[in-house]
Amino acid sequence: MTTARRRRFSVRLGLSQDTSDALYEDVPDHLRRPLQKWVHEMAGRADGYIGETVCLRLRIAVPDKTNASRFLSQQEGIGLLDAVDEILAFLVEMDVHDQSEVRDLGILLDDAGSAYRVADDEGGLELRVSPGVSEAMHQTITDAAAATSTGSAADHLAAAWRAAYGLHPDPVRAYSEAIKAVECAAHSVIQPNHARATLGTMLGEIGNARSKFRTAISTPEGGDPVAPVEAMMRTLWDGQTSRHGKQTPTVPETLEASRAGVHLAAALVQWFASGAVVRTP
Repeated sequence: MTTARRRRFSVRLGLSQDTSDALYEDVPDHLRRPLQKWVHEMAGRADGYIGETVCLRLRIAVPDKTNASRFLSQQEGIGLLDAVDEILAFLVEMDVHDQSEVRDLGILLDDAGSAYRVADDEGGLELRVSPGVSEAMHQTITDAAAATSTGSAADHLAAAWRAAYGLHPDPVRAYSEAIKAVECAAHSVIQPNHARATLGTMLGEIGNARSKFRTAISTPEGGDPVAPVEAMMRTLWDGQTSRHGKQTPTVPETLEASRAGVHLAAALVQWFASGAVVRTP
């Protein structure tokens, strides 16, 4: 359970300014040494194998006669965050989960006011967002994974979230994965017999046979029950600026657009996974 952070004594006396809610990007001075200590401890596991592997993956050249784990732990700034991120990814790759050291890292980042947190799957760092938002996304991914009719929607939505909020965001991939997530979730409802269905062809199907679809949200008499989900799908589809190449320069999605697209996709995936959108006989 998240509780309000205790204000420092001088702030309660009115003698200093309250900065307890500030989030620090990069690695602030007060976090550098504790984070380096965590990296050194984790990188030294398995007789230093983790540190050596992470250095290779991050293309860090370790000087001769230098311990790779110690050298890795001496990184600073974004390089230190890269080391933490890669160690987390390596642990998950090796199917090592629920480590007390990983939980300790999460607490360390929380206490230090870092702008980054350990991802829910423990596979890396991600930008800190409102707890309610991340919990809702995690629940949608869980629900989609449990549904039998949504294909690999959960995997694509998780990939979209990582690409949008990871340590090194990839807006183009985030948006692309968001669309794939919706395509997977909607396929069995909109175009189950179309092996190559896309969000675009699904929108065409809705346009041609809109009377066959309805949503759980009630509409006024004479209204269009499928209009809300169609509008959401159309917004996501039309908002992808990098889908096709042409004579004019390709415009990649912005980070802001990709994050908005991921959240829109999550709502659509939840609708289809929960049965809020159905095809009538």
